[in-house]
Parts: sequence; C-alpha cells; structure tokens
Amino acid sequence: MARTRRGSNGIFAGLVLITVGVVLLLHNYRGFEIDELLTRWWPLLLIFLGVIKLYERTVANRSADPQASRITAGEILLVIGMICLLGVVAAIDVARRDFPGRISDIGEEFPVDLDVAPKPVPPNAHITIRGNRGDITVRTGDTNEIHVAGKKIAHGWNESDAERRAAQVSVEIVQNGDGYEVHPAGQSDSRTNVNMDIQVPAKAAVTVRNENGTINVSDLAAPVSVFNNSGNIEVRNTGGDVNIETHSRDMMHRSDVTVSDTKGDVKISGRGGEVSVTSASGSFTLNGDFVGPIRAEKVAKGMRFISQRTDLTLTQLSGHMEASSGNLEVVDAPGDLTLRTNRYAVTIENATGKIKVDNRDGDIELRFSSPPKEDIDITNTNASISLSIPESANFNILADCHSCDIDSEFSADTLKKTSTESGDSHLDGKYGNSRGPKITLKTSYGAISIHKTS
Repeated sequence: MARTRRGSNGIFAGLVLITVGVVLLLHNYRGFEIDELLTRWWPLLLIFLGVIKLYERTVANRSADPQASRITAGEILLVIGMICLLGVVAAIDVARRDFPGRISDIGEEFPVDLDVAPKPVPPNAHITIRGNRGDITVRTGDTNEIHVAGKKIAHGWNESDAERRAAQVSVEIVQNGDGYEVHPAGQSDSRTNVNMDIQVPAKAAVTVRNENGTINVSDLAAPVSVFNNSGNIEVRNTGGDVNIETHSRDMMHRSDVTVSDTKGDVKISGRGGEVSVTSASGSFTLNGDFVGPIRAEKVAKGMRFISQRTDLTLTQLSGHMEASSGNLEVVDAPGDLTLRTNRYAVTIENATGKIKVDNRDGDIELRFSSPPKEDIDITNTNASISLSIPESANFNILADCHSCDIDSEFSADTLKKTSTESGDSHLDGKYGNSRGPKITLKTSYGAISIHKTS
C-alpha cells in the first residue's frame, strides 16, 4: 500500500511539473500569454487538481489505503510554487507590454534589418498597416509602390538566441480585397519588436493600427486614420482628414498626440496624455479623457472639446486654446464661444462672437481690446467673475452676486447698483447707447469686478 501511495503522489507532482513546463514552452516559442491564463482560466487549476485527486482516490480504493488520496503539504507547496513561477513570468510580460521603455527586456538587444520586396499599387490605393510591438513611420514615396524598410529588434541572452527569434518574424504586403495590407508575420514572442519605415504613394488613403509603439505619418494627400493603444502619435503635413484614436492603458505611460499643418478636419478620441493641434484648415474635435496639456492653435473652422469635465465649442480659432493644470485659456477666437466646465480658472481674451460660459469652483476672467458686439452670458459658482472692456463700449448689463459684492469702474445715471443686508449685490442698466450687446453676469460666494481696459 505504501508503494501505491508513493506512486500516486509521484503522479501528481509529475503532472504538475509537466503542465507548467508545457505552458512555459508555449510561452517561449508560441507567444502564449500566461497573464491571460492566470486571469481568465485559473479555474482550470482547480479542475486539474480535482481530476488528479479523483484518480488517486480510485487508486486508494483499489489498494485499500484511504490515506493515499489525501492532499499533502508537499503537494500544496508544489502547486503554490508553480503558480508563483507562472505569476512572475506573467508579471514580466505585463510590465514589458504596459510600460515599454521603463522595464528593460531580459537579455541583450540585437537589431536585424528587414528584407521586404516592394509591391506596386494604384496611386489612390487604400493601405492598412497593422503593427503589434514596434514603431511605425509612414511617408510619401517617389513611386506607386509600397516600400518597407526597418529593423527587427530581438532580445536574447546572446546574439544567436536573438537571431533565432528574429528569424521567426517577417513583414508581409498582401492585397486584401480592393485594398492592401502591411503587417508583421510570426511576431508572437514579446521579446521581438518590429520597427517599420513605410513609403506609400502620396494619394494613398492610409490606416495605421498598432498595439505598442510610436506612430509617425507625414506628407500624405489623402485621409489618414491612426489607432494605437500605447505610444505617441504624430501626424503632419497632410491633405485630407485626420482621425486618431488612442487608448492608453494607464496614465503613467500615456500616449501624446501631435497634429500639424493639415488641410482637412482633425478628430482625436479615446484616452491619453498631451494633445497639440496647430495650423489646421478644417475643424478640430477632441473627445475623451486626456490629461493634457491640451493645446490648439490656428484652427480655421473652430474646435469642439468634449470630456467628462468640459464641453467647449469655438466656431473659429485664429489664436490658441490651452487647457492645463487647472487653467483653461482662449485667446483670439473670432467666432462664438460656448463653454461648460468646472474647477478650471477660465481666461478668455478677444472672443468677438457670442459668449456663453457656465463654470463652478474656478475664477472666470474676460478681456476685450475692442468693444464687444455680441451678447455675453457668464454663470459661475463659488468663484469670481472679472470683465475688462474698453471705456468706449456700449452695453446693457444684468449682474447678480449672491453673498458677494460687485465692483464696477463704469458709472452712469442709467446704471443702478443695489445691495441687501444679507450680502447680495445687483447691478443693471445700460452704458452708452442702447444698441450695445447684453451682458449677463451671475455668481455666488465670489465677486464680480468690471474694469475699463487700459
């Protein structure tokens, strides 16, 4: 009976070691994701343990040794040790994937040149570029062909180990229906990155999809679409619309987006870090959670900025808009401006269209170098409002300050200020002729100040 028990226990330990060994081999040579196994398929470990113990119970019944199927302390320690081993390997893979550039890959880095034959395509072809891990650069070529250069970056304990990994990876250019696709093949090992430098016809419409790595697109005349999970994105000097979607996994390694000198509309969505859009002939829409700074400059057809905190619409922007560190500034916006936000200190300078702002817990300051011609409607809570306009301005005003005071440098018989014993203040009337715009200012527990522009 003792020999039967030792045999059954040996079966259990052997199967555990075999299973863990197979998993690690699949991870090393086929890119098997151990973190997914542990997070999604961990109940299989209980099933595996249960099957083995049922088998040992059967052996115990046949040998009349009821002690043979008990779970021993050694078996428990073995299972815990193997789970810890798999957990360490999974943690290293997650760190490499989510924190590229911060967690060094194990082994030395060896670059190997890509060798890809060019492929002729129509001048206005639609080209999709799919990456996994690695940087992607797309630019205009001199011919109606797709040219792919770049390097495979393999990590290994030595050069031969890295070359073996790199040899398993290639880049293919294939026709997919009416379009063409460029993508790595065989890149299943997380220790190999593929950096691609791709030249395409100038009029080709390009879509780039990448998991991890920087993306640079430049000098294309047709629309450009970019989708990235982790890595900075830059698009410049394009003749069509630009659509960018990024989803940073965490704010510690956020994706920054830069777009400049575009002839079409720009749309950016998702979650990331800094955003900069300059010299856009079309409109700019930003929709998502970006920690900033967020900057837009010279956007001919205005911009829309939508987040959980802010909803901003500008019909034109000849100057700049910047949102960072609790401050939101708009300078030289010739069109209408609508803003709903909170906890921002808002500064608006030389917005010549209609202005409507709804804020709370942040001061609002408006400055005009020339008399405003359109209505101004400002509502705030728990913060102040400051308005500076030229002395030559004409306006009708209605200002209410709950539990706070109104201070105005403008005085006229047609302007009337009143205060209550509870601390509320009210100002209404007109200054100059009646053809001026209507100015409405409302806040509480702050102050309202109206100044003459110096």
